[in-house]
Amino acid sequence: MKHPQLNQAGELTHLLTLEGLPKRILLQILDTAASFLTVNQREVKNVPLLRGQSVFNLFFENSTRTRTTFEIAAKRLSADVVNLDVSTSSTAKGESLLDTIDNLAAMQADTFVVRHSQSGAPFMIAQHLNKTGQQHIHVINAGDGRHAHPTQGLLDMYTIRHYKKDFTQLRVAIVGDILHSRVARSDIHALTTLGVPEIRAIGPRTLVPSTLTSMGVHLYTDMAAGLRDVDVIIMLRLQHERMRGALLPSAGEYFKHYGLTPEKLALAKPDAIVMHPGPMNRGVEIDSAVADGPQSVILPQVTFGIACRMAVMSILAGNTNT
Repeated sequence: MKHPQLNQAGELTHLLTLEGLPKRILLQILDTAASFLTVNQREVKNVPLLRGQSVFNLFFENSTRTRTTFEIAAKRLSADVVNLDVSTSSTAKGESLLDTIDNLAAMQADTFVVRHSQSGAPFMIAQHLNKTGQQHIHVINAGDGRHAHPTQGLLDMYTIRHYKKDFTQLRVAIVGDILHSRVARSDIHALTTLGVPEIRAIGPRTLVPSTLTSMGVHLYTDMAAGLRDVDVIIMLRLQHERMRGALLPSAGEYFKHYGLTPEKLALAKPDAIVMHPGPMNRGVEIDSAVADGPQSVILPQVTFGIACRMAVMSILAGNTNT
């Protein structure tokens, strides 16, 4: 099974990628997240949906914000949360990934939230659990290599719907290091499924793969042309840790051509929103005047992210993998 995400009833049992997910499931998650947003605004923020269940955060790659928002989301659903310090775990001592999974499964895990530097690791874990008769354990991909980051894609979709309502009338520009970005891939798959008619990818030739045209994405190497009349701008972080070789002349040169400044933002529609998955490199991909300006929705994205991750965990908990 290539994408073991759905059970025989077509319900979500793992969240591994947004690629190929039906529109009805994307909307189910967004609608459920909307209900949790009101919970997050209450004085008492906990609901008992995951009481008695154990959520294991398995972060084989660092990410303070993603892990923290998953932890907050699970605790607000009343789950027991275990954060595994992978740097001191058995995997650092030579134990295989799947041996680690088997040992944690024996501790009565209900959900694994997995972040890994290798593309496909969450898929492998989900397939292994299915083969070993542990289908009751759900796997959520919190980012794998350069492949996918589905919950970030979902919170981006929630943000866009919150501010723009109708996906079918939008021009969306994704700007920056698209080559190394799992967020960009997840966003493109979701935007396409939700009916966005025009998706633009903007960046230097070395960081914008030409294969995106097969997904219906319009490629731009000129920032001014790419931003003209867009409704949504998604800025991406330069991922130096995944780059091999000299793909950019310098950070200053990059900012000159592809950094989002107030002048460049003015080329988009007057009510365009600016998004960023974080962490931001101010003065490299985005000017502080834009990041902190009235069109920025970067901080609301974080708030929406907690609600979206609550939605995913609650939906998975209600579905069995049969």
